[in-house]
Amino acid sequence: MTVATDEIYEKYLQKAITEINALGDEVAQAGGGTRVPVVGSGHPLGDVFLLKYEPRASELQEGVAFFGRAGNALLKSLQRLRVDPLAVYGTNCLKFADGDEDESRPFLSRELHIVQPKLIVVMGERALAFLTSVEFPLAREVEATEGRLQTFTPTIEALFTPDIDDALDDQQAKTRFWNAFKLLGEWWASLPPY
Repeated sequence: MTVATDEIYEKYLQKAITEINALGDEVAQAGGGTRVPVVGSGHPLGDVFLLKYEPRASELQEGVAFFGRAGNALLKSLQRLRVDPLAVYGTNCLKFADGDEDESRPFLSRELHIVQPKLIVVMGERALAFLTSVEFPLAREVEATEGRLQTFTPTIEALFTPDIDDALDDQQAKTRFWNAFKLLGEWWASLPPY
């Protein structure tokens, strides 16, 4: 008996949804009811994994990563690059405003294992240092070289960009971010169709 590729994908997707939801519950429990958790958002099997260091006020208010100005700017950039926003997952390294790196590392490691992206866009040097400290299996160190594809693991590439939050209010920083981020469009266009 053969199983259709769509059926297999649906099973993986259901598993990823269940695991992401369970992880969100664990992050909320880690907050102990006194801290607002900020969970990842997007497709639980996204090809592109956006990673920035810490949540901003709008994200804390809504409890969702990339809510607010950074999310709006990224959505416009993805549309401009013709990258399907439905194939993207985004999260912060730290899950709380007063986030602790030691507390947050296992959460990020699990997110990466669940989503299994093809590309991680690492936004800023603090996010890069945090990603390196996770010690993800088979990971190579990613350099803070803007706008160059690098190997993170045998199945995941990485793209380093400046921090999107820092780039929103400064034209030079915004230009640097765009110049690094636009490689995502070329990468996306080179993917084989599903």
